[in-house]
Amino acid sequence: MSYQFRYAYLHGFASGPNSKKGQHLERMFAGFGIELLLPDLNRPSFARLSPVAILSELDAALGRDLAGPRLRLIGSSLGGWLAALFAERHPGLVDRLVLIAPAFDFGERWQERMGEEGIERWLEQGDAPFVDAAGDTVRVHSAFLKEACALPQRPRVTVPTLLLHGTNDDVIPVESSRAYARELPNVELLELDADHPLSDQEARVAAETQRFFELGRPTLD
Repeated sequence: MSYQFRYAYLHGFASGPNSKKGQHLERMFAGFGIELLLPDLNRPSFARLSPVAILSELDAALGRDLAGPRLRLIGSSLGGWLAALFAERHPGLVDRLVLIAPAFDFGERWQERMGEEGIERWLEQGDAPFVDAAGDTVRVHSAFLKEACALPQRPRVTVPTLLLHGTNDDVIPVESSRAYARELPNVELLELDADHPLSDQEARVAAETQRFFELGRPTLD
């Protein structure tokens, strides 16, 4: 039964808990009488973004209640990679994962995104400009990239995992998820005719999440 679990959505880079995808999923879960946790992963801030700090925050917020209900996590892009890292660290705490275009092979993806010269400039200058969830330009420190590259690039999860990935994704190629699904027998891949944010697929993402988590029928008001 769904009430035996805790649910959380982990947003992507330059996003936040009020993202369109997160809000759509929150409404879907509310229809089943379930609270979907939406932690802010911009820790300690977007400018000082730190994967290590994010994982520590998740440990404190989600991993402390070892005797409580197990977790079912949804993660998008950066949040998908972090959800897999959390599950790898806490195999007995996480029950299932839904990963939406997860940012595996993090260093390689950023190399493709910024180019070798762009990466070198970011590292030399110590920060680089990115647009945050509010649409403001913020200079993000290069320690973010260094920390991310030092962490496992393809976490080995052991729980049932659903990957949702757009075949038109030009940020994280769908082949990344195809390879991951080939590597692990507990991983199911569903390819969608969509781009990286799956911007026109919110209803499909919600429906597949409902199916994979076996949520049943929505409650009636």
